[in-house]
Amino acid sequence: MAQEQKRGRAIAMTKGELDAFLTTEKTCRLATVDAKGQPHVSPVWFVWDGEHMWINSLVRSQRWTDAMRHPLVGLTVDAGTEYFELRGVEITGTIEAVGDIPRTDSGPDPLVQIAESGFGTKYSGGTYTPDGRHAWLKITPTKIASWDFRKLPS
Repeated sequence: MAQEQKRGRAIAMTKGELDAFLTTEKTCRLATVDAKGQPHVSPVWFVWDGEHMWINSLVRSQRWTDAMRHPLVGLTVDAGTEYFELRGVEITGTIEAVGDIPRTDSGPDPLVQIAESGFGTKYSGGTYTPDGRHAWLKITPTKIASWDFRKLPS
């Protein structure tokens, strides 16, 4: 279970608001750590299942290599342009590969079914088709912080 947010509770999203936000937003920025201890940040599409973030990543990428070497990651999803519109979620946690690496079109895999269903719905008109180059990374949050500046008095 993720650590409870202690600061900024007045502008924190409720569980329902957080789920709705992460279900509708399309891009997060995922931070990994490379072999030299340097951060590597990349924008990626994601699926939120209510408990975990799922990333469909190229297995021949810096992001994948970093995640397999060092499982601690951070990510941010945010929206809004004007100050009183800003809202977002920051997650820190651990990342792991789940399912076939790479994922091929070898039939349904119950380990990644929720991710593939959500990804198909969110990004490709209802269907997810593995391409033999990507695989699934699952992030288990250890801490979730959120903010919604629309809750501030104007």
